[in-house]
Order: sequence, then structure tokens, then C-alpha cells
Amino acid sequence: MWAVFAVLSAVFAALTSILAKVGIENVNSNLATAVRTVVVVIMAWGMVFVTHAQNGIMTISRKSWIFLILSGLATGASWLCYYRALQTGEASKVVPIDKLSVVITFALAVIFLHEEFTAKSLIGVLLITAGTLLMVL
Repeated sequence: MWAVFAVLSAVFAALTSILAKVGIENVNSNLATAVRTVVVVIMAWGMVFVTHAQNGIMTISRKSWIFLILSGLATGASWLCYYRALQTGEASKVVPIDKLSVVITFALAVIFLHEEFTAKSLIGVLLITAGTLLMVL
């Protein structure tokens, strides 16, 4: 089931990029990010209440709170930078560079989470990097 959600995530991320590029025309990129964020917050809390997960908030550990907050700050910084880049650059060039996050995530996962590093994953990382360079140069 995770693969289905991963594919849907990619489809929605692609739609996000195209819709955002059109939506930020003549709009300050920080303001556009704030509007998008409000929509995401409403949608996320809506899902919490629809799935009756709101009671779980009391069971979140201190460590989880810290890392979720840090993740939220990283997301906010990412979105602010992404919208600014999208506003001033071509979507077909901004998005592939943004997706280098796959390569960076892999490196961080190996370093900090001690996830497996294999020849296959190295080849994949090199191909993603090469593909990104081909798309943006």
C-alpha cells in the first residue's frame, strides 16, 4: 500500500508545482506560501478529525514533538525557497533541482539513520543527479 501512496504523492507534488507556478503570478512568493500553508493546515487537521486521531496528541513524546517541530521548520523553509525559485525560474528547471532532495535524503539517511548503502543505491543516486543536470543545463 505504501507504493500507491508514494505514487499519489508524486502525482500531487507534480500538480502542486504546476498549480503553484500559475497561482504565484503577480503574488509575493512569501504570501503565496502562507496561503498554501493555511490550506494544508486546514486539510491536515480535517483528516485528523475525520479519522478520529485527535486524541493521540496527548501521547506524543517530547522527542517526537521536538523532531516534528524541527521538521515543520524545515518544511516551511523549503516551501519559502521553493516558491521563490518557482516564481523567478522555469518550473521545468526548478522542480528537478528541488527533487535532488531525494539524493540529499539518501545521504542523510545513510549518515544519521544508518540505512543501507549499496551499489544499487549509489547507481540510483548517480542517475538521479545526472538526470537532474541533463534537465536543467
